[in-house]
Amino acid sequence: MNQVLFEGRLMVNMISTILHKGALQVRYGRMNWERMFRTADYHRVANIIYLGLLGNGGAVPERWMSRFYERYQEALIAGGNFESAEQEILALLDMEKVSCAVLSSATIRGLYELPETADMSPLRLYMSPEVYTRVKGFLVDMGYETIQRYEECGERMHRISGMNVDIYQKLPFKTKYYEKGMRELTLRARVRTGGTGVRIFYPEDRMVYRMASVAYQYVNDELMLRDMLDLFLYHRAWREQLSQGYITKKLQGFHVDALAEKLLRLSYMWFGEKEDKEYMAAAGEQLEDLNSFDLLENRIFSRGEFGKDKEADPQALGLARLLNREEEKESRKAKKETKRQKKEENKKARGRYLRWVFPDYKYMSGLYPSLEKVPFLLPFYWGVRGVRLLIGLIKNRDQ
Repeated sequence: MNQVLFEGRLMVNMISTILHKGALQVRYGRMNWERMFRTADYHRVANIIYLGLLGNGGAVPERWMSRFYERYQEALIAGGNFESAEQEILALLDMEKVSCAVLSSATIRGLYELPETADMSPLRLYMSPEVYTRVKGFLVDMGYETIQRYEECGERMHRISGMNVDIYQKLPFKTKYYEKGMRELTLRARVRTGGTGVRIFYPEDRMVYRMASVAYQYVNDELMLRDMLDLFLYHRAWREQLSQGYITKKLQGFHVDALAEKLLRLSYMWFGEKEDKEYMAAAGEQLEDLNSFDLLENRIFSRGEFGKDKEADPQALGLARLLNREEEKESRKAKKETKRQKKEENKKARGRYLRWVFPDYKYMSGLYPSLEKVPFLLPFYWGVRGVRLLIGLIKNRDQ
């Protein structure tokens, strides 16, 4: 088995065991612990993996065990800080009657039985371009500063001893289906209890958002174990109250209903228990259907290195085509803009050259005061100036 896939499955087993307080028996063999840490850190689960590594008799080199511990400690300390910082921001926005939609927040932390195993994911807010500058100003006043920009969409802001806040004036999803579907979800969002402007999703819409997001991330090879774990925990917590018919209908509008459902089932296969079997792959399912789940996890574990070329899911392929089309369109737009800017620069350069060769009347009258008496002879004086410059150039060359 490829080492990358082995490590991915090992992490899934560790997370599931910690989640359900089971006993983990693993022979680590010759693990590349640097890569293991970096992979776990990329998937934002290093704090959970640390708990899975405890009590393994020094199997992990001290250097890398300390790195896992750092992530665990960060998550342990950050929990209360994140929630209070988030409420501070949302309370301010409500007080200022700012209209915005919460795309994701620290509420997902409440679904983790061990708070220190939750992620330090950012608060994500979507608002109109008119409100965007105002919200950014509030965050700057609170001590936040920009650490990352999302082209045309928004930016990530951070405060020391605080948290990350993503603010968007354009939703970070391409293709007309996603733009339309996500826009509809934000318009349906309700004002939170006791609030005035901050809006939150209804439970079904939150589920639609999560499922559509993981499908989008999967096709872009950006889907992480943490995203799948959050999806599983949210669905398990709310599944009795969710309208599956509504969710499926909404996901059909994104053209990813079957793909998103398959990813949800994979999350149950990874992290579920016996009582969740109805959400997992059915026992009588065809071998080719079960193989499709192997392809899904191989692609997720390897970030597209394995499985992408064998992708057979029609909705994944369809979304990939649409995304490629959008990227090509953006590339053409960028080339056109570059060409326009170059043309504009050339135009300005020609203008500067012409102004140097044929200075305006005010400049020329300063050089030749007699021109003020006969302004209609300006072209003649251009010639005089040109001859003088030419003579000076020749003299300098001969010296």
